[in-house]
Amino acid sequence: MSSQTILLGVNIDHVATVRQARYKDSPRGCGQFVEPDPVTIALLCEKAGAQGITVHPREDARHVQRSDVRRLRECIQTRLNMEMAATEDMLSFALEVLPETICIVPEKREEVTTEGGLEVAGQFDRIDSIVKSAKEAGIESSLFIDPDKAQIEASAKIGAKYVELHTGAYANAYYTARRAEEFERLVEGAALASELGLIVNAGHGINYVNVSEVITIPELHELNIGHSIISRALFFGIDEAVREMKALMAGA
Repeated sequence: MSSQTILLGVNIDHVATVRQARYKDSPRGCGQFVEPDPVTIALLCEKAGAQGITVHPREDARHVQRSDVRRLRECIQTRLNMEMAATEDMLSFALEVLPETICIVPEKREEVTTEGGLEVAGQFDRIDSIVKSAKEAGIESSLFIDPDKAQIEASAKIGAKYVELHTGAYANAYYTARRAEEFERLVEGAALASELGLIVNAGHGINYVNVSEVITIPELHELNIGHSIISRALFFGIDEAVREMKALMAGA
């Protein structure tokens, strides 16, 4: 593991998922009877030591609403990382809100959560245009990709500052014979990305068990974790859930 502290970004999408399960037709997004409030959770995550907040306003608005993102921009004190589909509509929203970073992800309406990495090499011009427009507005870009050589090289060629390696295949294989193979893909992908000048983040499926192996990848700069932290918070509270994850990430 790198001697440099790995940062923790907490994805709060699933707090909004719980709210929308009851209040998706409400004209309000917070206050009075509407709960839980994603912004309140974000502030508590920061208080517990999270170094960033991640949200993914999807095109179908299934959980996080654009009003949530606007409130987060006004309220949080750390970094706002907005995951987004590679569309003109989402780019326009990012240019309005001005998060510190955008993370461009693939998006399918039928999926529950993001299921794979972004196809950068196959839509180079489209992604390149978004990255350049964001940079002109002072927004850094991250590309959510599988640890694949072609995708990493395309990401570097585009000029993104970060890649976020999709750890889902590794997490799904954790209790199978394929675990070592999938972990090696992450190790090799992180090394190549760093060699090409990219800052390496990782996310998807990271939890309180597999994080101890993930953090041994030397090039890691930040982990973005959502589902596992929000799940742990149901039992122990968001403060304890964040502090425990940070302790594990520090090798404690």
